[in-house]
Amino acid sequence: MEQRPYKIIISGGGTGGHIFPAISIAQALREKDSSIQILFVGALGKMEMEKVPAAGFAIIGLPITGFQRSLSKQNLAFPFRLLRSLWKAKRIIRDFKPDAAVGVGGYASGALLYMAARSGIPCLIQEQNSYPGITNKLLKNKASTICVAYQNMERFFPKEKLILTGNPVRPNLKSTQHLFGNAKLQWGIKKEQKVILVLGGSLGARSINQAILNQLESIRNQEIFLVWQCGKLYLDELKPKVEAMELDNVVLLDFIQRMDYAYAAADVIISRAGAGTISELCLVGKATILVPSPNVAEDHQTQNALALSNLLAARMIPDTEASEKLLPEAIELLENEAERKAMGNEMKKLALPDAANQIADEVLKLIPRTLA
Repeated sequence: MEQRPYKIIISGGGTGGHIFPAISIAQALREKDSSIQILFVGALGKMEMEKVPAAGFAIIGLPITGFQRSLSKQNLAFPFRLLRSLWKAKRIIRDFKPDAAVGVGGYASGALLYMAARSGIPCLIQEQNSYPGITNKLLKNKASTICVAYQNMERFFPKEKLILTGNPVRPNLKSTQHLFGNAKLQWGIKKEQKVILVLGGSLGARSINQAILNQLESIRNQEIFLVWQCGKLYLDELKPKVEAMELDNVVLLDFIQRMDYAYAAADVIISRAGAGTISELCLVGKATILVPSPNVAEDHQTQNALALSNLLAARMIPDTEASEKLLPEAIELLENEAERKAMGNEMKKLALPDAANQIADEVLKLIPRTLA
């Protein structure tokens, strides 16, 4: 009897740090078996509802939202949204009949994997950070396999379930140097200009944005071009201020669609220190200044940044010092070619480029071979 195609649900999102690894896992599964049917489940109103279809995959949204730590009217609706999401997740599982479920973190991941486990569906968690989010910690006993990017994660998860894979990265980032010319054309960068790439995450980073804005005048009339991803929350606020300065060597974007172009063009990168971003930066191997976000659980971005700076693979500037040091230090680094090259080489030593492929293998191992 001919074996029927496998069906796999991938759930999670909220930020690019969850979404792009999830898409990479899906693409790796399709490369192994083009007949695999993949369905994403995300949260209504979140960026996965746009990014996942753009990558060619179907997605269904749950009405789930997070529980606000501060007093908020949204918390009154939280129990009802959670119950509706659990009910909808159960219906999705009943209709799609998945052979395995993958959770990458985020609110939707919690509801979907909980109901999948209750239905007897084998589940895999992909944890990107050195300190897990609450969703994945709550699901640890429901999952059959937990793929992680850091050592010593048995502090949080059952040791026998852990597999060290690293974090998946977007496949088109594995080789970017041949895109250098296209990247320069994309934003009108002149041949003689060195490029600073500023990344604040998919939603943006206020302290980084404010630091760049305060120091932007310093790159006027210099052979420097700034590609500045400010995040969708800050574009409307920053755009008139930047336009008023009439600088022809700055491009301000809420989101960069072609990150392969951005990385190819960059000589120095300024970034937050989220786990997914760190994985991409190691793969790309460019000189980087990390500004850890102070607004994350257990300050794990600082731990990520210290791990790299201690190896001389990146520089770290605390969030509280960014307003004074950020752009001047990036400009100084642009002028130090030897350090930039050395940092890039150290970054590349830390890369784990095959994570998505390994995780896809682990997903397939969960599916009984007797399925037909």
